Amino acid sequence: MQKHHFDFVVVGGGIAGVAVGAELVKRGSVLILEREESLAYHTTGRSAAISMESYGNAIIRKLTCASRNFYQEPPGDLTDHPLCAPRGALIVGDEEHWGKLQSRYQSILPQVPSAEWLDRSSISAMVPFLSEKWIGGIFEPNAFDLDVHAIHTAFLRGVRKGGGAVSPGTELRRAHRVNGIWNIETTRNDLIEAHTIFNASGAWADEVAQACGVTPLGIQPLLRTVVVVDPEQDVSRCPYIGTVDEQIFIKPDVGRLMVSPCDETLSPPCDATPDELGVAITMDRLEHATTLRPRRVLNRWAGLRVFAPDRSPVIGPDPSIEGFTWCAALGGYGIQTAPAMAQLCAALACHETIANDLGDIAVMEASPSRLQAVGAQAVVPVENLK
Repeated sequence: MQKHHFDFVVVGGGIAGVAVGAELVKRGSVLILEREESLAYHTTGRSAAISMESYGNAIIRKLTCASRNFYQEPPGDLTDHPLCAPRGALIVGDEEHWGKLQSRYQSILPQVPSAEWLDRSSISAMVPFLSEKWIGGIFEPNAFDLDVHAIHTAFLRGVRKGGGAVSPGTELRRAHRVNGIWNIETTRNDLIEAHTIFNASGAWADEVAQACGVTPLGIQPLLRTVVVVDPEQDVSRCPYIGTVDEQIFIKPDVGRLMVSPCDETLSPPCDATPDELGVAITMDRLEHATTLRPRRVLNRWAGLRVFAPDRSPVIGPDPSIEGFTWCAALGGYGIQTAPAMAQLCAALACHETIANDLGDIAVMEASPSRLQAVGAQAVVPVENLK
């Protein structure tokens, strides 16, 4: 059995794994283990990917704001291509959810001072195909599309330029710590030694923790359905559209529209697939939210958005097992927060001073210790957090 030694082993080759890996190669030797033959096969490769500074809870919004500069001015040593493109985002509300829309507007203004309040006539002028029932909206003009493939490729380039290794088709089978060193067995029958394991395994985060003898945190994958339709009109200047009650989102994509009912169906870790009911619900909500009547569904898929019970990310060293660091439960925010999340995670694991642009992030809000203190619980429904 071959033995290999690394300072850091990252489990998971999605956006979290490669982003953290790109930070860690600045500090030591890195190996990324990915159970699939292709990296970013699951959640990362199925993301709608927009950066909205008003999206998510307080810590997500802070990480998103801290990631903006990386996307707008990406490091030249990582990519020669733009990572983002202008889009704008519109969140609308009907009479029933008027109060929630106003509350959201007031809560985001300190972080997103560019947010604009729109009345019904302004909404109609911006997006003529929206239903007349949407009587108010919040427009975030600086929201932008994210090129998931280009971003993942940039981070992966950073890993490889820094001398990091990537091993696809390799699953961590078990690991145990002896004299300050992790001994890791994989499905390739290699024996790997590492000072620190980073758990960036998405939907499999609790399973990887258990394989390492670490207490799971109640991290749960939730399935989300997406369909693609032809709007049969020009939507190139249309913003991302969502409803304040999280019932639907609509996102332009190369002349078509990606549509989701924002469903959250509890799922085991798996290769997620959409079912006919989810597709039917999507189309029904599209008809109620807009005047669009697409004749057919062009494409459909499902992805797993992974949450901790309180819906905040889990970032930082495990308080019970030395040398085990979490970068998990990023929910639907993994792409937009990846640069700042990776910087924060690497700094915490290496006991470094937190960078100035991350200094106002309440580290305890993301620490795994908050979950171990209360034990595993069910994920809080999103409507209870708005």
